[in-house]
Amino acid sequence: MTSSQQSLDRTAFRTMGYGLYIVTSAFDGKLNGQIANTVFQVTSQPPQIATSLSKNNLTHEIISKSNVFAVCVLARDTPFTFIGTYGFRSGRIMDKFEGIAHTIGITGCPLITEHVVAAMEARVVQTVDCGTHTLFIGEIVGAERFSDAEPMSYDFYHQNLKGKTPVDSPTHIPEN
Repeated sequence: MTSSQQSLDRTAFRTMGYGLYIVTSAFDGKLNGQIANTVFQVTSQPPQIATSLSKNNLTHEIISKSNVFAVCVLARDTPFTFIGTYGFRSGRIMDKFEGIAHTIGITGCPLITEHVVAAMEARVVQTVDCGTHTLFIGEIVGAERFSDAEPMSYDFYHQNLKGKTPVDSPTHIPEN
């Protein structure tokens, strides 16, 4: 560890504002989705968003093949068990959409319709290799608002739901 890394207080990153989202994709009939907190708008003309996903995750693999993704903005009152389905279980061993209200969007991506404020679909226009993660930048091709509920923040998830950050999350802070 370098001296600059030794003086790095990783809890400073927790002061940054994040939301809580489910990023979905589809390829060859396989639907998958995962929790993500790193989603942001990149430009307004053309409308573009970006998400950072671990290369270990099935959703990353599916987006890399299909070049499409959707972002479902979770409502603040989303139950922790619902979040857990997309954040702590792998789509390699379960169908994350079984019993979950959703539609298929114009890109073929699943759009979750329960516990969601809005959904946006994008076609990948650029990727950036970030080592353990890939930043997928997509141009918005569809967007829909489902409710006027307050979106969930990552801080609310940690403070009120006592949620954990998975090891593969870009915001994971290793225990000392």
